[in-house]
Amino acid sequence: MKLKKYTKLLNKYIPGGAHTYSRGYDQFSENAPEVLLKGDKQFVYDVYGNKFLDFGMGLRSIGIGYNEKKINDGAFRQIKFGNNLTRPSLVELEAAKKFVNHFDSVDMVKFTKNGSTAVTAAVKLSRGFNQKKIVARCVDHPFFSYDDWFIGSTIIKRGVPKEISDLTVMFKYNDIESLKKIILQNKNNISCVVLEPSTICCPLTNNLSLKNKCCGLADCTNNFKSNFLLDVQNICKENKIIFILDEMITGFRWNLYGAQNMYGVDPDISTFGKAMANGFPLAAIGGKEEIMSIGGINKKNSERLFLLSTTHGAEMSSLGAFIENLNFYKKKDVIKNIWKTGYELKKIFNDLSKEYDLSDYVKMAGIACSPFYICKDQNKKISNSFKTLFMQEMIKNKILWPSFVSVCYRHNQSDLQKVKSALKKVLPIYKAALKKGIKKYLKGNSIQPVFRRYN
Repeated sequence: MKLKKYTKLLNKYIPGGAHTYSRGYDQFSENAPEVLLKGDKQFVYDVYGNKFLDFGMGLRSIGIGYNEKKINDGAFRQIKFGNNLTRPSLVELEAAKKFVNHFDSVDMVKFTKNGSTAVTAAVKLSRGFNQKKIVARCVDHPFFSYDDWFIGSTIIKRGVPKEISDLTVMFKYNDIESLKKIILQNKNNISCVVLEPSTICCPLTNNLSLKNKCCGLADCTNNFKSNFLLDVQNICKENKIIFILDEMITGFRWNLYGAQNMYGVDPDISTFGKAMANGFPLAAIGGKEEIMSIGGINKKNSERLFLLSTTHGAEMSSLGAFIENLNFYKKKDVIKNIWKTGYELKKIFNDLSKEYDLSDYVKMAGIACSPFYICKDQNKKISNSFKTLFMQEMIKNKILWPSFVSVCYRHNQSDLQKVKSALKKVLPIYKAALKKGIKKYLKGNSIQPVFRRYN
């Protein structure tokens, strides 16, 4: 693939060409904008002035919209106060109190700048608390941290000692027997279980009529009084294992009080990030006082655990943005809007796919607040090439449509109509590519998996 001007420069100065691999040029079609200049509400603009309706929303870090005045004002107020002071700031205390009071499972919180450090801190806390070594993580959830305990359990093991890789074991989502099996195999040595509450499907219930089903509606109809997450929680309690829920994506999207509230679980430790400050860099680890307090300094004669120590972890501007973001969510019912829009987007997409007789090849699925799309080839096999073609054609219609679709509060009926109009142009091309071969229509290389061993 011949790299363009900005892509060449990005890869010259930045390993991977971006500061998260999901933004890399290998994750987008060749006609995607190389560099974005700005975002405003649900739109982004490239350096040439082209405007795109965006369904990436800062890799799901934007829940309301880009450049939101109320959120920006909350950040600007704190910038004017100095942004980073020699002692804890007043807004640091205010944000911590607001966070703790908001989430039922949280007694104490520590702020940081990204999800990787938050989840790794949760793992360290767990090991320090129960003096066990092994981490059990869900194999079906794509990313928890850039640190060795996680990356060493993926296909990209370079740079990670085998001794560390061997300390992470895996179980399957919605498969409680797979968790029971690894607990049995690692008797009394598992420190913590790490998983997301949900990704592309709901936790299974014990109601046979609902098993393996997602209602897909704007208002979820499933009864979660009995589910996989509750089973995980119970097993963790029985075996004195720390139960960690990674709510980077589900938090501020599934439910105002976290997916844990929706599914009725009470994790020992939770981690949040992404949309919690509407794009401002902020993540958090929160949990029970008994566990969190071992990272403190006020218990005399107790052995210390060095938890998180980050100069910019409690940067005032991001905390000011978080406070205003949470206020906005409560006042405007952002979550309900996201669910409704996601449901309507799925319906438009799938109705048109059916109309063009493509339901077996391209469709949207998943939970309404976080839908995803599937592209298949002539043999009805999942295809990155056809996904790239779809992305390419949507971009031609000025819609930036990444691999992971993200709906925000600002997406509206007019935007949904733009998607509908674009699909009426894109789907016939997809159908022609199935018939005549994709090489005739796809320009450039196919997108690649982020987790691959070789470039």
